[in-house]
Amino acid sequence: MPDKTHEVRDPIHIFIRFDSSERRVLNSRPFQRLRDIHQLAMTYLVYPGATHRRFEHSLGVMELSSRIYDVVTDPEHLHDDSIRKLVPRKGDRYFEYWRSVIRMAALCHDIGHLPFSHAAESELLPAGFTHETLSLELIRGPEMSAIWRDLKIDPEDIGKLALGPKEHPAPESFSEWETILSEIIVGDAFGADRMDYLLRDSHHAGVSYGRFDHYRLIDTLRILPKGEGDSMEPTLGIEQGGLQTAESLLWARYFMYTQLYFHPVRRIYDIHLKDFLRSWLPDGRFKTDIESHLKLTDCEIMCAIRKNAVDPESPGHDPARRITGREHFRLVYERNPTDQKRNPDSVSLVVKALEEKFGAAYVRRDRYTQRSKGMSFPVLARDGRIQNSLSLSETLQKVPVFGVDLVYVDPGLREAAVQWLHQENGTIIPPAATPQE
Repeated sequence: MPDKTHEVRDPIHIFIRFDSSERRVLNSRPFQRLRDIHQLAMTYLVYPGATHRRFEHSLGVMELSSRIYDVVTDPEHLHDDSIRKLVPRKGDRYFEYWRSVIRMAALCHDIGHLPFSHAAESELLPAGFTHETLSLELIRGPEMSAIWRDLKIDPEDIGKLALGPKEHPAPESFSEWETILSEIIVGDAFGADRMDYLLRDSHHAGVSYGRFDHYRLIDTLRILPKGEGDSMEPTLGIEQGGLQTAESLLWARYFMYTQLYFHPVRRIYDIHLKDFLRSWLPDGRFKTDIESHLKLTDCEIMCAIRKNAVDPESPGHDPARRITGREHFRLVYERNPTDQKRNPDSVSLVVKALEEKFGAAYVRRDRYTQRSKGMSFPVLARDGRIQNSLSLSETLQKVPVFGVDLVYVDPGLREAAVQWLHQENGTIIPPAATPQE
């Protein structure tokens, strides 16, 4: 008897359908916990509609991942004999096995996320831990392993596709096929994870920056040889007719970062949240055992923030009251070309001067620089040749690197700090010393 099909409505993909086996994963504790993990941390304090959770995002990634899988494995879309040998034939049990694995891995790719997603991950986890390593532990854990065993799925296959070789502890164990399948979910260029979060975050925040024609993009995706030098290693690429949609995806990401993810008020709430957690969590760190992870969500932390905001003697009282009372630190300075040209250390000099004048406790700095640049991938040109995307698209070459370097002060000091910085700008940021020849 075939699995029953279930469906849920979704504002991005209209309907998301899944079978009874996949519903077992949805009903598991690790996945249901994602109902209480905000996708964009405390962004809802700035964009009120941004209250969506990792739960629906993961459903969306499953939906997109299987769409991409069906397109790139279509026999009519296989580029040459080497690709045909790599891809299981449609209808073959291996074809159906890997289609199931990619959907399960897409569901599980975020189950290791901490409360409020990325907001405090890098600073409040022990060394060697990330949300990806926690996801892998949950995939291998007893509750999920029982599901995989019943479904005759190898949890190591789920883990590989959910993390990809960049985050997996054994990248050397990936086959070419597994690497491609992981790209479908978490790849830098065309990963379903990136596609869904741009579309979903844009929708819920009420902005247009993250929209792009993902239907056209997915329909033109192909498995292609990289074609760089002598390399024939297969990877995800695109037909030339879809190149403009790939450009729009990259620009969508750029504008979402610069206009939404790097909004200065959104960023300072992350800082206050981290300050609270350092005081409230035992030893100032998240626990990494499975049970502790499953028990802690945004709900428990928000309850603690509300409680401690009104109790001056409680741990984390100051950042808690700033979050609940909107008494967040205010922006007073940000990196700018004029000051950078005069002195590349301008932001550090401003931070040092503000701390000396007003006290380090009343100053915060927030900086981030993009880790990946551009999108280099193979393109199947109209004449049948494989070319690199950067050689065909000036747009992909020229999208700026995004980053922020922001300085905040206590709201009671903002007016005085801004006035002082304007008056003393030349003294605070002197011209950099010219290197002696």
